[in-house]
Amino acid sequence: METAVESSTKELGLYIAYGAIITMAVAPIYAGSLASIGGMKRPANAAKAKKSGSPLDESDDEDESVSESLSSGDAYMFPVIGSCVLFSMYLAFKFLDKKYINYVLTSYFSVMGCAAVTKTFLMVFKKITPVSCLKNVAKYKVTISKRSKNVSHISFTVIHGFLIVASLVLTAYYSYTKNWIASNIFGLSFSINAIQLLSLDSFKTGMILLSGLFFYDIFWVFYTPVMVSVATNFDAPIKLLWPRDILEFLFAQAETNRFTMLGLGDIVIPGIFVALCLRYDRHMSWKRNPVGQFRSLDFSKPYFTSAMVAYVLGLGTTMVVMHFFKAAQPALLYLSPACILSALITAAVRSEIKELFEYTTEEEKEEEKKDSKKSKRSSKAVEEITLEEDKEEAQEALQLEEIELEEEEEEEEVKKTPSSKKRNKSKK
Repeated sequence: METAVESSTKELGLYIAYGAIITMAVAPIYAGSLASIGGMKRPANAAKAKKSGSPLDESDDEDESVSESLSSGDAYMFPVIGSCVLFSMYLAFKFLDKKYINYVLTSYFSVMGCAAVTKTFLMVFKKITPVSCLKNVAKYKVTISKRSKNVSHISFTVIHGFLIVASLVLTAYYSYTKNWIASNIFGLSFSINAIQLLSLDSFKTGMILLSGLFFYDIFWVFYTPVMVSVATNFDAPIKLLWPRDILEFLFAQAETNRFTMLGLGDIVIPGIFVALCLRYDRHMSWKRNPVGQFRSLDFSKPYFTSAMVAYVLGLGTTMVVMHFFKAAQPALLYLSPACILSALITAAVRSEIKELFEYTTEEEKEEEKKDSKKSKRSSKAVEEITLEEDKEEAQEALQLEEIELEEEEEEEEVKKTPSSKKRNKSKK
């Protein structure tokens, strides 16, 4: 009787773990995708957004793009570089003492994680705190200038300082205890920031990337022990963890607990594709009806919705297969086809296959280059005009000086002539 009860509680705990992992994977993709809208280039026919008045806003320039775009060349090389890094880590753990390797990795990820957690905390604080509650918060600004030109600036408040201190405390706690909850906070922060800052320049690039990593995941999981070995030995916040039996973890306080895990790559890689779908929705919506604020999230999102649903179904399929076969599964084996097919099927239903593959962020970059060239040309023209004006002013000044000299010479001659006449008279 006790054996049946224990097995049923373990089964329930495992289902809870699967649900928790899926929820934790979907949350950063959703949040990072929405935040990635801020990295889009504002169209010329879109009005500038009004200033929010919040002292927590870092920049008032909404045309500043902070996202790093991946091209098709990067997508082709990604599986190759990933394989080299993965195999190098496997050899390092095999031939070196993993304790010292993890010390170095913990130090590195602690520094990077502190910055990521601070930014995520700030993002959450902005969402949950009304602007009216921040009226009395003073904003400080440090500007770095060179030859009377502002190179960069940093704005901060007391709240920024408080969040940095909280991140440092969390970093110290994780480094000392390696607590799985703290590890998940770091992992979620890394995922949100990566999805927000990384972007794909086109759907072609996204499909190349997902297809390459589809075969990458299959090879390193099914045909070699490399992926599983690195994932289990790598003691750093690069994966999401949840106890396989949360009930036993909470009530029995077992010393050794097994965890269900999901690598951050299975979140970030599909996540940047989902974010691309959301930006495409914004692009097409504005193209059809350019009304309102461009940064607003109030628009139709068919591609984003289908991609999110496909991701959940793909990750759920991974969990089901892993549960029945009792073996680790490469999540991208299911996630890559799910994400690619979601975009293609949605485009086919909406008769937008051509528009889907024509969309590229390179157009935005070309517009930026054109704008910069125009500004350079205008500045050069202004400089040439000022030089010509200076030359004209100098010529006018020279002419005035010559006229004044001539007048002075004439006056001197006039003065000399009467004196000569008097001398002539006296001689007579």
